[in-house]
Parts: sequence; structure tokens; C-alpha cells
Amino acid sequence: MTYKQPVSTLIVIHTPDLQVLLLERADFPGSWQSVTGSREGNESLLQTAIREVGEETGFDAVHFGIGDWQLQNRYEIYAKWRHRYPPGTTHNLEHVFGLCLPEAYVPTLAPREHLAYVWLPWQQAADKVFSASNAAAIRMLPQRAAVAVG
Repeated sequence: MTYKQPVSTLIVIHTPDLQVLLLERADFPGSWQSVTGSREGNESLLQTAIREVGEETGFDAVHFGIGDWQLQNRYEIYAKWRHRYPPGTTHNLEHVFGLCLPEAYVPTLAPREHLAYVWLPWQQAADKVFSASNAAAIRMLPQRAAVAVG
């Protein structure tokens, strides 16, 4: 078995008017999140983020300009998913990125990973996600977007 690295990316995909894309997990129905995924091999965090956006949505993050928020979250991995990591691994280090699309495009979902998608205003999106670090990142979006524009 190939274990996942306990290093991941979280990508908050949004529109200029701060609509946020959320995906419903296939392995945890009813649980919504932004695009996330673990680093593979020796890829950079940016490469991980770009790959995960492509795999989970079909969007080309390079085309739209993905940004590293220079923010890291260390959190405890849910017990039900720890078997995916090397034995004894209990925590993950998540790196946050943002991706602004010109409008709310329809993603191409990976059916084994996600059941559905929804675009929501950032406040509603922050309330809907199951992950505290994901909610915190979405709540930073108005400030992050203002800095990117200004």
C-alpha cells in the first residue's frame, strides 16, 4: 500500500463576487469542502494544488492564476482516515491557496471523490464546510480578495 503524505493543499476556488465552490465528499456524504489533496512524491506545493484542482474540478489552475496564501494549518487527521497515512501519523500540515475564476463555472467532478458541487456566497460556504480550517480560510476570502485587487 502506498501511504498518503501528511502534507496537503486546500484551494479556495471563488469568483470575483466571492461565490465559493464547494464539493460534497463521496466517502463522507453530506460533508462539503473546498478542493483538497495530499502532495505526491516530490512535487512542490504549487504543483500539488494545480494537480488537485485539475483532478477534482477539471479547471486549469495555471490558466486562471492560482495564488499561495502563505498560510498553513496543522490539524488532527480524522481517525477514520488515518489508515491512509504511514503508521503512527495523526496530524497533517495543510497549505492554503486561492483560485479566482471569472465566473461560476461548472466543474467536472471525479465521481469516486465527489458526489455534487455548489457555488455559495462566502459566508454560507464557510458555514457549510465540515472542516474548521476550511471554514477559517473561506472567512479570510474578503480580505484576501481585496488585497489581490488593490
